[in-house]
Amino acid sequence: MNVTLLLLLLLAGSIVTFLSGDKLASKIALLFSVSAFAFSLYLLMLFNEGENISYVSSWISKPNVTFALTADGLSLAMVLLTTALTPLILLSSFGTSFANSRNFYALVLFMSFAMIGTFLATDGLLYYIFWELALIPIYFIALIWGNGEAKKRKKAVLKFFIYTLAGSLFMLVAFAYLYSKAGSFMLNDLYQLRLSDTEQFWIFFAFFAAYAVKIPLIPFHTWQAKVYQKAPTVGTMLLSGIMLKMGLYSIIRWQLPIAPDAAKEYMPLVIGLGIAGVLYGSIVALRQKDLKKLLAYSSLAHVGLIAAGCYTLTADGLNGAVYQMIAHGFVIVGLFFAVDVIYRRYETRKVNELGGIRAQASKFSSMLMILVLASVALPGTYNFVGEFTVLYSLSQINIWFAIIGGTTIILSAYYMLKMYQNVMLGETNIKIFQDVSLNETIVFVTIIGFLLFFGFYPKPINELVNPAIENILAVINRS
Repeated sequence: MNVTLLLLLLLAGSIVTFLSGDKLASKIALLFSVSAFAFSLYLLMLFNEGENISYVSSWISKPNVTFALTADGLSLAMVLLTTALTPLILLSSFGTSFANSRNFYALVLFMSFAMIGTFLATDGLLYYIFWELALIPIYFIALIWGNGEAKKRKKAVLKFFIYTLAGSLFMLVAFAYLYSKAGSFMLNDLYQLRLSDTEQFWIFFAFFAAYAVKIPLIPFHTWQAKVYQKAPTVGTMLLSGIMLKMGLYSIIRWQLPIAPDAAKEYMPLVIGLGIAGVLYGSIVALRQKDLKKLLAYSSLAHVGLIAAGCYTLTADGLNGAVYQMIAHGFVIVGLFFAVDVIYRRYETRKVNELGGIRAQASKFSSMLMILVLASVALPGTYNFVGEFTVLYSLSQINIWFAIIGGTTIILSAYYMLKMYQNVMLGETNIKIFQDVSLNETIVFVTIIGFLLFFGFYPKPINELVNPAIENILAVINRS
């Protein structure tokens, strides 16, 4: 039993969904996504029992390419994040109708397949293939089923596609050069390379170009807000909840261990860019009147802090970054879903056109409040565990990094609570707001349950991730 079966399950699910009728597509996609989550839990159990669930096989002889899928605590954490969020995202879409829904849901499953492949691949070329494959579905999801004027939507989506593709080409050139040095794309072989300072400089920033666009980091962020706003909510959830984690994960897995000396030399610069994202995202979020754009800039601030934690090159920084990736994935999906719930009832995302929802929907208002408090890292939520660990790691590098980075908590508390006040309180809207349905409740309760459970008991995730992080740090700190 190995991880290839998980990929085959999702790929088969995508094909079956595409071949099914529009009426059954959503249910078939949900069935396969739930099955994938259940199977990933089974793989986790096997991994914890000490079984080898990785798969390595020769693929192409010239060039030397290996079909290598490696499961350790770090990759499994990302796989579980993906397989857990995918069915929740699919279930959240059941209140919305999509034209050619079989195509839509097939693309969602295919995207999940590609993202999991990215997290598992330990051959550079295989990793690159999965990385690019993940871009294709979200391009069509945002382009075909997105919101707003078609012309503006096409412009925003095309900008995103070109940005990410251009960044990825730098990474491909880096892999080609590394192959010329190692004679292999295998991750362990690349770890063993002794690159000069100049070589590390170019490799480091070639990877950075790809990852900074995907996350995104300032100044590569200009596509984010518009794409988040124009994409259907399912697409926005996939982008913010899972896809941007590909870039953050790749920093830890690929960039830092391959070019450790460059990472150490340019640490202040890249941490500074992450912190700049925290400040910029938080300040711009304060001025937003559209709920989707507000959450987009809030996400920019939070992932800037996560990236800064990655580049500390400390155990606390890397572990905290992974914890926050997982916590952010769940909370941002929950918040975007809440916005979608509001839009279904009132057909608007404008803050000044809302108000008084709490008086009509007590369950929804209570669950949204918990999500808002989680997003501002209230103690008792898993977000607090991640953000506190990251801020502590930043303080070890420079206390001012921690102080400035900590503004994300203060500023986010202000604009998120202000948003809640304007949307949920105040004068009652003339339109009737129905409280959450059963499907909506399941999505919210599952997300909230996860954030609270691991907020009080983070040990299982910590024990899963820590050994993999220690192994990576051993490579980074090799003499």
